Amino acid sequence: MMQKKTSFALGCALLLLAGCASDEVDLKSSPYTQAATIKDMGGTYKVGKPYQIMGQWYYPKEDYNYSEEGIASWYGEDFHEKKTANGEDYNMNTLTAAHRTLPLPSIVRVTNLENGRSLVLRVNDRGPYAKNRIIDISKRGAELLGFKTKGTAKVRVEVLPKESVALKQALLEQDFEPNYALYNAKSEAFNQEVPPPSTMLPEVQQAQLDGDRNYLVGAGSPQVAAKPEEKIEIVSREEVKVPAMTAGGGKKFFVQAGAFSKQESAKRLSSQLSKVGTVNLTQATVQGNPFYRVRLGPYNDTVDAEATVEKLRNYGINDARVVKDEL
Repeated sequence: MMQKKTSFALGCALLLLAGCASDEVDLKSSPYTQAATIKDMGGTYKVGKPYQIMGQWYYPKEDYNYSEEGIASWYGEDFHEKKTANGEDYNMNTLTAAHRTLPLPSIVRVTNLENGRSLVLRVNDRGPYAKNRIIDISKRGAELLGFKTKGTAKVRVEVLPKESVALKQALLEQDFEPNYALYNAKSEAFNQEVPPPSTMLPEVQQAQLDGDRNYLVGAGSPQVAAKPEEKIEIVSREEVKVPAMTAGGGKKFFVQAGAFSKQESAKRLSSQLSKVGTVNLTQATVQGNPFYRVRLGPYNDTVDAEATVEKLRNYGINDARVVKDEL
């Protein structure tokens, strides 16, 4: 145990001396180096409790034999720099992914079965929850796998057990099991080079992409995040303005994180949630008394809203719920 702690401390010290602090985890580096970078970004190792989205239950667990074929999608600007399920800030330009049940983080190989391209990614978020898709990939990952413009692709997702277990043990500062103690940056998982762009499938027409836009996270135009002070500005209910592009029935979906009789309490929660999403702090009158509602959104459909509810529950806000506003 003493030797393990010394090795871990030495790995962290070497990382700092090398000046390699970054918001990207180098998957070819040692698990010690990866773990130090993840912790520096606020990330942790977690499996998580069973949870429910849109009436469907999901049961996170450690499954190092996991292999599945299905549809992959990607997510980008709408979630960029928002918190992932394991506590990091999501960066759409790094090689990460979201999965509904795998431990966070896990290392997986994703193969695009439509063009043969393969890529190693780190799972650090939960999702997707639309149309039976099995994995949501970062914008950068979708570009390298050749389906960013198309939006989705049929893929095979396989857990890399040696890399995943080694990273878990480094994050938890555990002794390495014998089979994983010899892990090094020349793992066979990285021997396969990503094919050059010339092997990519032809891009689909924009009209085809538009037909799937309601389900493709990040397909829309990039949104400029509001400044924190703008996010928590209190406005009366009559002044609340919701953009167009609504879901059916002229309704927008929000996630209500709380309602308070004291303005200070509402502002405090708004500040804490500013990195999770765009916060709306509004004032309403109930039976003659003022209340301050803290909501995130708006969202165009309940799938994205329910995913945010689950994130809030991971942060201990168990009363979060989806609400609809009329335009």
